[in-house]
Amino acid sequence: MKMLIIHNACRPRIFGKTSLWTCQTRCISSWISGLFKQDETRSFNSVRDGLKSMYSQCLEPLETTYLFHDFHSPKLRSADFDYKPSVMLIGQYSTGKTTFLQHIVGKDYPGMRIGPEPTTDKFIVIMNGKEDSIVPGNALVVDANMPYAPLSKFGNKFLNRFQASVTSTPVLENLTLIDTPGILSGEKQLIDRGYDFIQVVQWFAERVDRVILLFDAHKLDVSDEFKRTIEVLNMYEDKLKIVLNKADRVSPQQLMRVYGALMWSLGKIVNTPEVVRVYTGSFWKQPLQHTANRHLFELEHQDLFKDLQSLPKQNSIRKLNDFIRRSRLAKVHAYIISELKSEMPRLFGREVAKQRLIDELDTVYRRIQSRYGVSAGDFPDINQMRRKLKDYDFTKFKVLDSSLIDALDDMLNKKIPPLMSMLPNESLQLNTEDVSGGVFDLMENNPFQSGATEGVNEGKYDGSETWIVAKHMAEYEKSFQRISGGKEKVSGAAVRDELMKSHLPNTELALIWRLADVDNDGYFDIEQWALANHLLKIRLAGHELPHTLPHHLLPPASKNVSDHS
Repeated sequence: MKMLIIHNACRPRIFGKTSLWTCQTRCISSWISGLFKQDETRSFNSVRDGLKSMYSQCLEPLETTYLFHDFHSPKLRSADFDYKPSVMLIGQYSTGKTTFLQHIVGKDYPGMRIGPEPTTDKFIVIMNGKEDSIVPGNALVVDANMPYAPLSKFGNKFLNRFQASVTSTPVLENLTLIDTPGILSGEKQLIDRGYDFIQVVQWFAERVDRVILLFDAHKLDVSDEFKRTIEVLNMYEDKLKIVLNKADRVSPQQLMRVYGALMWSLGKIVNTPEVVRVYTGSFWKQPLQHTANRHLFELEHQDLFKDLQSLPKQNSIRKLNDFIRRSRLAKVHAYIISELKSEMPRLFGREVAKQRLIDELDTVYRRIQSRYGVSAGDFPDINQMRRKLKDYDFTKFKVLDSSLIDALDDMLNKKIPPLMSMLPNESLQLNTEDVSGGVFDLMENNPFQSGATEGVNEGKYDGSETWIVAKHMAEYEKSFQRISGGKEKVSGAAVRDELMKSHLPNTELALIWRLADVDNDGYFDIEQWALANHLLKIRLAGHELPHTLPHHLLPPASKNVSDHS
């Protein structure tokens, strides 16, 4: 039990009734405050529970006070924190978005349409369910278990173009996929969709785990609508993956030119100093027309789908990252709104002052940046802010409430770090699994995977009882006799100089030693020596070594013991 202690600073010099009462009141207040502080910093069952609590206590009051939900993003609901990871595909029409999704899922899904014309005219959320069905947009936005309620603000025109496609497949047990309408080009851009397409894309981009931009090797032109879409996605560059699809439809020489042209186009739009990673391949089930780059396509295919496969285990850290990004934006937004409020006259000339502040918003940004030490990257897009500010009466904005800012800073500096320390164990506690099923089950453990017959995989699918290392056994026996002097086993010291002739780093040689010393006795017999030399050749040929020896590389004597066990 916590004891109430009267500190020396509180002891009155004259123990009158008033002085003693004041002292006791101050001490009790401090004691109760300490109890509440302990309660606030209690540990949570999961990162998601912690984020929910911090949002309602620290972030939401600030957002509400300074109209953050009107300017940037709707209020978060419980479903926003609990929803499974998701991937959104964006691209111009006929770039293969729907075919790409079909390739991932491994089957057709309800509402799927594929064609050279703009067939997908809806935002389609592909989710898991017991029976195939289609859920209309109006039903989705009223479902409390779904995070789509804020989309109702885009009106019936959008909701009529929004639906969920429900189907049963293992892929969707841990992942949700989102197909989007083909982005228009040419004169089609002039057609009014009836809703703000760019704003809808931004809403989804803020919440999904990955955004895949799809380009067609035959269609590299970036329309005005596509350019505006990419510019909006720049603020989510950590989620962005770019795919050059249908790459087998051009020759290797043409592909090199296409790739260069795409990188040049992206360099003018994607706002990043680093070179953008582009995944090149053909993500569908059709035969390859040009097979010269088959190996490259397989490696790119494997890299991209491994990233998507690991999304469930990264879901908590993604939510935490998005939460911190939102918090920083909300803080800067509060500074902007309160600064505009403070610059408004009390009586006359309000409209003139409002227009002047909007025109000089860049000056307001610089003033806030200097006064509060805010990074320039935390400020919202200045042109969007100017457009939205025109509809508001600045005199009704709130002045800066330092207590709200202090609460947010306390959350970011003291409450978020304990959540981050929970991340490594969260996936283990929640028993989070990688995405399985569909294309993900076809990436490994088959003779058609990339490198299936190379490096350590050589001989894995031969179907032969002959040990693959025995192919060069005569060579290995000769060198073993030379260094062993006729003994059955040689020590590590005896083989050290021989293996170091390869000039491989000590760490690689140590890995070869550990893999080849299958019985862990610190000695090599002839089979282990042969295995060590086999692994040495694999590494010198440029292939990576595994950290666990594959079963087909086990020496025959060791394999017999292992099989018997």
